[in-house]
Amino acid sequence: MPDAAPDTHSGRGPGRILVAVYGVLALAATGRSILQILEYFSRAPLAYVLSALAAVIYIVATIGMARGDRASTRVALVACTVELVGVLVVGALSYAIPDAFPDKTVWSHFGAGYGYVPLVLPMLGIWWLNRVRSQRGGESSAA
Repeated sequence: MPDAAPDTHSGRGPGRILVAVYGVLALAATGRSILQILEYFSRAPLAYVLSALAAVIYIVATIGMARGDRASTRVALVACTVELVGVLVVGALSYAIPDAFPDKTVWSHFGAGYGYVPLVLPMLGIWWLNRVRSQRGGESSAA
């Protein structure tokens, strides 16, 4: 039985939408990264490995939000924070060193190939998870 009341569960209410979007993005990023690694790895190994890492982070965030207990919420918050840093760093690098990112990946160009969802989603995730944590009371709102 979950240790969180329905109003303080990260996967309930608006959190369901976040879980669904994270799940779709996790599937999309996983599929694309597997294809790129299997078919085009020699063209941009760093970009494709980072894309696979992003896929794993999306999976972790999805599961953490869906489970919604205190520990899972903390894990999801860390995953969203890493995701935000990743999309900002990789996004900047993809403009600074375009030869290293010849194809679209989930974080390249700040997620342009995914409608900038990878840029906005971690901000929404962090906001939602901090909101859930503060509703539970007594928890710090920082990752």
